[in-house]
Amino acid sequence: MESLLSLENLFTLMMLILLQAVLGFDNLLYISIESGRVTPARQKYVRWVGIILAIILRLILMVVVLGLINSLTKPLFAATIDGIFEASFTFHSLVSLAGGGFIMYTATKEIMHLLAVEHVENLDEDHEKSVPVAIATIVFMNLIFSFDSLLSAIALTHVVWVIAAAIIISGLMMIALADQVSVFLKKNRMFEVIGLFILFIVGVLLISEGGHLAHMMLFGFEVVAMSKASFYFVIFVMVVVSTVQSRYRNKLEKLRAKEHGQTA
Repeated sequence: MESLLSLENLFTLMMLILLQAVLGFDNLLYISIESGRVTPARQKYVRWVGIILAIILRLILMVVVLGLINSLTKPLFAATIDGIFEASFTFHSLVSLAGGGFIMYTATKEIMHLLAVEHVENLDEDHEKSVPVAIATIVFMNLIFSFDSLLSAIALTHVVWVIAAAIIISGLMMIALADQVSVFLKKNRMFEVIGLFILFIVGVLLISEGGHLAHMMLFGFEVVAMSKASFYFVIFVMVVVSTVQSRYRNKLEKLRAKEHGQTA
């Protein structure tokens, strides 16, 4: 028991909680956006049930990954088109590619819907989803987001209780923050657009990582994984630019209103 509660394990647990919190930002963002697509009375229920089911499935996934860790990086099959395409796919690379593609598709579909809808104030009612579909989507996306973070956790430690505790604690943190993030997005609709573009970049990140893991070559050029530093820098720039643009637009609107009042 003392060895399980050793200083090394406790320190690793703190590191994993921090890792789960950082890598779980995009997941929390998706949960908040997706839960906003159901009726207001059921949104909190969808978030809570979705996250709780995701925690349970993460724990199951942890056991499966620990049992198959050696086979996840073994080549499953290769594909070659002379001079155009070359890759050697592993299970890990396939998950990253499929997950990244699905996230990009989802983000693009939602962005196109935002542009197509006529009445922004009725956006949620116009694009409403059923509760089971929203929960299933949240759980599925959570598993995609958690796969890389789970592999990162296993790279730090193979102590099952440490990884399990980090998953449960990070899940409880998501439950605590999900409602607040959802309220913020409702009050600041422009950040929902930023969130969708962030999800799109997450998809690009996963696809580039999957291509790198598969040693993919396109037209003779190697696919290189997008670095996490570049990812967070792009997000930072997007948020700053959007905030400055919003404040500048508000300033222009006030000036125009003032000029219009003076003219009248």
